[in-house]
Amino acid sequence: MTPLAHVAMWLFQVQDANAAPAPAPSTGLSSLLDMLHHIGPIAVVVLGVLALGSLYSWAIILAKSSQFRRARAQSRRFLRAFRKADRLQEISTVSDQFRPSPLVKIFDEIHDTYRRQTGGSGPPRNAVALERASQAAAGESLAVLEGRLTWLASIAQAAPFVGLFGTVMGIISAFQGLGSEGAATLRAVAPGISEALITTAAGLIVAIPALIAYNQFTSSLRDFGSQMDDFSREMLNSLEEIAQRPSPEPLEREAARGLHN
Repeated sequence: MTPLAHVAMWLFQVQDANAAPAPAPSTGLSSLLDMLHHIGPIAVVVLGVLALGSLYSWAIILAKSSQFRRARAQSRRFLRAFRKADRLQEISTVSDQFRPSPLVKIFDEIHDTYRRQTGGSGPPRNAVALERASQAAAGESLAVLEGRLTWLASIAQAAPFVGLFGTVMGIISAFQGLGSEGAATLRAVAPGISEALITTAAGLIVAIPALIAYNQFTSSLRDFGSQMDDFSREMLNSLEEIAQRPSPEPLEREAARGLHN
């Protein structure tokens, strides 16, 4: 190697050692905050609408989770009490303790209809009326459990389209910046592309939890519906067993005949 090459290499090493250190790359959070700082008014409106939708959807998710959890727990307790009781009147006096359960509404409707038919004792006179009462009670209970779930479905469906609107407006902003700069540079298109990416991600972040929760709650509603149908049949069967029992008067007559013979 020639002396001139040695000198050039030495100068290069000295210059590299004295050079200022490269700036540390920004973290993901700081980059996101910087992008949010430079977004336009339309993207701000879109993000505000998505934020409101997200807050409302999470409020519904938390409220419904608590409601369904209490309904399941009280249904298990009510079924245990119902199967241990010897008379319907015993359950009627304590049914208010299990009120979060949808089964209580069915029991009350069937029991009230049975009392109107028989006065509280004896076989039922109209089994069809009891079945209709149970179906009406099951529908009312499901309506209570379904309350506000349609909002979750609406948010899950609408949030991606709201984010898509912000995406389109961000791309339009990027093309406007490209036209104003007159050259295809990153500085010209970066703000618009940032808006498009942020609003797209925000729409998905809002929609995905709402969609998952709606599907889970819908599955739970089907389980509640099956449980209410099973309980209705169980209670109607118990009332039919009452109808098949022999009345006490013929038994007393048979006993009296045996004593005379």
